[in-house]
Amino acid sequence: MSDFSDSNAVEKDPMTSDTTLVLPHLGEAEKGFQVRIEVVGDPIQDTEVQFSAEKEIDPEDDEWLGSPAHPRNWPATKKWTNMAIVSFYTCLPPLTSSMMAPGLQQIGQHFHETNPTIIAMSLSIILLAWVFSPLIIAPLSEMYGRRWLYHISNLLTLAFSLGCAFAPTMGSLIGFRFLSGIASAAPLALGGGSVADLFAEQDRASAMAIYILGPLLGPVIGPVAGGFVVQTIGYKYVFIIIAAISGVLAVLSIPFMDETYAPVVRMKYDIASGDPEKARNARRHLGPDVELGRWKFLWVNLSRPVILLTHSFICFILNLYMALVCGIYFLMFATFSELFTHTYGFDIGTSGLAYLGLGIGSIIASVFGARSSDKIYAYYRAKNNGVGKPEMRIPVLIIGSLFVPVGLLWYGWSADAKIHWIMPIIGTAIYGSGLMTCFLPVTLYLIDAFTYAASVTSAATVFRNMLGFTFPLFGSQMYKVLGVGGGNSLLAALAVVIGIPFPVWIWYKGEELRSRNPLNR
Repeated sequence: MSDFSDSNAVEKDPMTSDTTLVLPHLGEAEKGFQVRIEVVGDPIQDTEVQFSAEKEIDPEDDEWLGSPAHPRNWPATKKWTNMAIVSFYTCLPPLTSSMMAPGLQQIGQHFHETNPTIIAMSLSIILLAWVFSPLIIAPLSEMYGRRWLYHISNLLTLAFSLGCAFAPTMGSLIGFRFLSGIASAAPLALGGGSVADLFAEQDRASAMAIYILGPLLGPVIGPVAGGFVVQTIGYKYVFIIIAAISGVLAVLSIPFMDETYAPVVRMKYDIASGDPEKARNARRHLGPDVELGRWKFLWVNLSRPVILLTHSFICFILNLYMALVCGIYFLMFATFSELFTHTYGFDIGTSGLAYLGLGIGSIIASVFGARSSDKIYAYYRAKNNGVGKPEMRIPVLIIGSLFVPVGLLWYGWSADAKIHWIMPIIGTAIYGSGLMTCFLPVTLYLIDAFTYAASVTSAATVFRNMLGFTFPLFGSQMYKVLGVGGGNSLLAALAVVIGIPFPVWIWYKGEELRSRNPLNR
């Protein structure tokens, strides 16, 4: 994540009416430079955005970068306190999405719903909301800051979870689940940006591993707890418990969480500096410029994630692979309960324990991935005269991409052969370790390679949640036709085709492609 470092400026050509919006930033790898975004013609009508670098000459930048107020210069205790709060926040949305999974059959019976697609949609509809919501939330955080978006998201999640608990019909339950998804998307959209706010590239992997544990462990803890809740006191209390967790999190986080987005922090720093000129121009780091106009400036920011996703092949292909892997992940959540109750005779409560394999694999891989990523990055950085590159994240991704198909085949064929229940769970643990080992370097690569960390990570959620929504809808039908072994073999083949050659290609050609594409840093 690169921070704004100077005032926004708009240059207007009187002959052509073309507008150039200068959005300065300052990153570890490009200190002393700023990004120029040139919108040719009408900034609302046209989509052509050109980036160029020019030398930064503002002497205030050195003062700001060395200031204790800069988030990357905060004491370690303050940094990790904020990082822990972010991790708790990011654990809640996937907990919200998955805790009801063991109760799908009970929900269908309660609402007299027999269509398996509608029942599965009550689980996965929240992922459809996550497709759209981050595209708005992340750019807003790069205009007004991140802190209150976290808090507002959490409080709305509390309200809509209670709506789910007391929904009178299946349709209203699905509607409240969708609204809950809209509200709860902020931590998933902003977490990567918060990591980039607080930590430089060489220190980022460990913090990112803690952040990613939330989204990966939430869907594991949720079904384990949800299974026993559904079995003992009913599915409604799943949503009541989620609302209670949101309330506790609000009480703990609102007093202790700080704003981490550097332009907002710098605005407050300038206001508090005692310098009347700085105080007068404090908002220049955020804009909008008077000439550009508030609505045009808002359009430029809100369109940024879509531009990143559609104009950068690296961003597109990495997100396509993670979308496939995460889509399979949510397919497992939708089908575990049926598989382990029907094939292995688990009851609703103990069927939730089947999700532990994914959690154990993710935890092991998070430790391995963070340490390996830091060491490999430091090794190649040292070989490159101390200059880091995003491609130095790729070796860990290549390793992780091998685990994904192995885990899928192990899980699918051991369940198909009805071998002891521990065997498919071991397969899911292998898959979970592959998922985590892939997720970490992909997220780090995107943050390192693009200026706006929150926007690029929110763009990444589009594919992931789109497939996460659709996969459970056809999963049961696919397994009925192909069997668990055959269906997982098909998914493993897709993971091999997309996941293995492209990371190798990015390792060799990624820097060249980034140098040709102005959207990449």
